[in-house]
Amino acid sequence: MALAETLRAPLFFEFDLFPLCHLPCSWTKVPNRLFNRLLAKQEPRFLLRPQKLEYKTHFEPSLVRLPSVSDYALSILYLELRLHQPVGLVILWRQLSIDCHKFLAVFTATAFLRIKGLLGPAVAYTQLKNDPGHEMAEYRDYGVAAPHGPDMTGTHNPIHEMTPNERQIFDYLLKPDDGYDEKGVYWADMSFMQRIKFVAHGDAKEAKKELSSIWSMVKKDPLSPIPWYMRNMVLPGAGLGLEGYVLFSIGNLKPLFEATFSDCWKKKSTCNATWIAAVEYLEICGIIVGQILVGVLGDWIGRRWGLIQDALIMFLGLIMLTAAWGVTQNGWVVCYVWSLFIYGVGVGGEYPMTATSGMENAVGSGKISTKEDRLHRGRKVTSAFLMQGWGQFFNQVLLIILLLIFHHGSGNDPYSPVAAQWTYRISFAIPALGTLWLVYYRAYKMKSASKQLTAAKKKSKVTGYDTESLKLTFTYFGPRMIATSGAWFANDVFFYGNKLFQSEFIKVIIPESHSIMPGWLYNLVNVGVSLVGYYLASFLIDNKLYGRKNMQMIGFLMDFVLFLVPAFHYEYYTSKEHISAFQTMYFLSSFFNQFGPNAVTFLVAAEVYPTPIRATAHGVSAAAGKLGALLASVMYNYITTQQKFHVVPWFGLGGMLVTWLFLPDTTGLDLKEQERRWQFIRAGRESDYHGVAVHPKHLSLWERMRGVGKHYNPDLDYAQKIEEMRADWEASQARKGGEKAGNWDGDEEDVHDDSVFSSDVSTYFEKTKPSPTIQAKEKYPNGADNESSPERNENTL
Repeated sequence: MALAETLRAPLFFEFDLFPLCHLPCSWTKVPNRLFNRLLAKQEPRFLLRPQKLEYKTHFEPSLVRLPSVSDYALSILYLELRLHQPVGLVILWRQLSIDCHKFLAVFTATAFLRIKGLLGPAVAYTQLKNDPGHEMAEYRDYGVAAPHGPDMTGTHNPIHEMTPNERQIFDYLLKPDDGYDEKGVYWADMSFMQRIKFVAHGDAKEAKKELSSIWSMVKKDPLSPIPWYMRNMVLPGAGLGLEGYVLFSIGNLKPLFEATFSDCWKKKSTCNATWIAAVEYLEICGIIVGQILVGVLGDWIGRRWGLIQDALIMFLGLIMLTAAWGVTQNGWVVCYVWSLFIYGVGVGGEYPMTATSGMENAVGSGKISTKEDRLHRGRKVTSAFLMQGWGQFFNQVLLIILLLIFHHGSGNDPYSPVAAQWTYRISFAIPALGTLWLVYYRAYKMKSASKQLTAAKKKSKVTGYDTESLKLTFTYFGPRMIATSGAWFANDVFFYGNKLFQSEFIKVIIPESHSIMPGWLYNLVNVGVSLVGYYLASFLIDNKLYGRKNMQMIGFLMDFVLFLVPAFHYEYYTSKEHISAFQTMYFLSSFFNQFGPNAVTFLVAAEVYPTPIRATAHGVSAAAGKLGALLASVMYNYITTQQKFHVVPWFGLGGMLVTWLFLPDTTGLDLKEQERRWQFIRAGRESDYHGVAVHPKHLSLWERMRGVGKHYNPDLDYAQKIEEMRADWEASQARKGGEKAGNWDGDEEDVHDDSVFSSDVSTYFEKTKPSPTIQAKEKYPNGADNESSPERNENTL
């Protein structure tokens, strides 16, 4: 009778589509008429999103076989377990590891306790799993709680009203198991040994899951992982792959031009020496222009249009490179140089656009971030970035093949001007076709690239360029700008200097060779070593025990050592007897440059800044890096190879010190927490934020010395998050009300995510709803709800 009496109370649940399962026991069917009669008697209120309406017809209770007990009890059981909870019957049966009779008893008890409002399903499942024969006597029904009225003071602590099962549900939402242990302790708050155990367990679990997923794909279709990799890793980094292909072709083509057109490129008797030197640095100037210009435009007009215009400019540059010509050889060089400049503008924009759009697509736009984002955000971005290495690889391979084709199957000198011209022009024509396809892909397949930026601007009530956020970024994150810009500057002195002048380093290894082919083959090996570094960086960059900051510091330190050693023993290491040691150190420097600062600087320059200004900050940091490349390209023209080894190591030491002092470690930090902190900063309430974004682990040494982390308080932050969820829930309810009234704005669907508001969460917010008269006071204390509040300003440019 107790179950039958509860039928008068309305149920709150969402329809969703779950697989219909059969349990391994003998069962009898639940008639459809009982299910329909129950729905008619219950008059349930469906909390449906529009896109879920069509799921209603998929429910066929006659397909679910249940034991022979009370029809009403079974119908209630079916409603509770199949419509309310996102778990399948078979899954739960296996978790409980009990026989069919105990299984039925557990679920009947769970349904009873849940409907009576005495126990939440999560707690019931856990307790009954541990003790399937648990007596129900201790769960007593004391009736409806006496009304206590609304909270008129605004000081009521919502956590004090939580029942244990409600607390468990909120813990599940706000303290995910990939960042918190079973006691709710954040991973960075654990002791060293506990942290090692927690991280090792989580990594092993995730690795097993991913390997199982890959194996499932292989069993269905052995080739299916290839299109998955192309879609998720190659396409997001296609622009950077083209950048690596074209930019580093300068160093590859230089020895071919010197050998073929020696009067112009080597002796400089028929060509202007200034224009020959400009080949190395004018493209870098174009990249700097593109990084700053497109970084600003990306925050102004959106990521998608920034991506499209980058591809268009690169396509134009490649057409110019393919068709470059002149009446004289010097005229050809001038045309070649300006074509590289135009292409560089497009390439420069790829840096902020690829980093920010890739990261924001990983994060999404909901309040609760995904486990995939928290565990693999760094891998996702660096997997796109490592396409730069594949661009270098394919450029070198294609040049070798084209030279063999047009030089009669031989790679040895002398080289004819016709063979050299065909080799270099076709090497640019092929990526032009790929860039044209990239324009199409970005225009028609990446329409949601600006989703996160749009949501951030809408929340801050900003249209156009957010100048207020730019000011606040330099005020609060100025030292981070020193870290990202300074480290990138130091890295590019290493990276681009080595790549642009790699032919000179190779000559040290093979001084007696007059053919360009051995140098190209050595470079191919060097690129292969670099690719190993790229992939290892992608593999470990999200590991909480190593992570971004350690990877960058160790990479800088190793480059410093590997260049310093041959600098002071140059004659010894370049002698014929010890040239292999020199070669090893040069290759290892390439490895640690990729498995270190080159990968990390690209990621953190976007990750440590808020969404509204992320592309601009990344563009400025990348432009500072290219100033380092420009310094190397100019300086290397005026110093010897030995002097380069005396100068370059100190940039590695400087990069390590800047990283140690000013760079925060965002490894394991939920990027949504940084966005939460930014909302407090923008509202002028920085000290009111108590979350993990100001945890000492995620702050730089400079920020810790300034006391930025003194407001970290997990308990206060937990209460804050619940109240923020309440605000989102109230907005969701208001939106649904407007939907029913017919005045709902469809654009809201792109910004809000109602999937976290289960019936338990909604019920809790209903019973602890504060008085409407104090809501403004809670959200805008000290009169901050007026028009002068930073949260309400519309800063436009």
